Amino acid sequence: MDIVYLRDLRVDALIGVWAWERRIRQTLIMDIDLGTDCSRAGASDDIADTVDYKAVTDRIMAATRASEFKLIEALAEHLAQTVLTEFDVRWIRININKQGVLRDVRDVGIIIERGARA
Repeated sequence: MDIVYLRDLRVDALIGVWAWERRIRQTLIMDIDLGTDCSRAGASDDIADTVDYKAVTDRIMAATRASEFKLIEALAEHLAQTVLTEFDVRWIRININKQGVLRDVRDVGIIIERGARA
């Protein structure tokens, strides 16, 4: 399986369980791996034969900005299902980081994988 990836995608979102988090937008930092077959695109040199990472980025950003989840787990699940449903992707790994949310911890986050990695 080939992987198309996005690194350090930053999106402001309404996310969190605490009252103060429900009043502000926090910047989430995402790394996303998309499992697909790039062999057709490698042979054709045509964007129609691969995952359009600009379109995926735009969709993830729009879905994140529109969301109001309390948990990053729920947001990650929503994003994974959106990408798997709307794009030619067989597998996805999403890493969401709520950097700086805890005073004594630099990074807090989650990594999920969904789909068939074969």
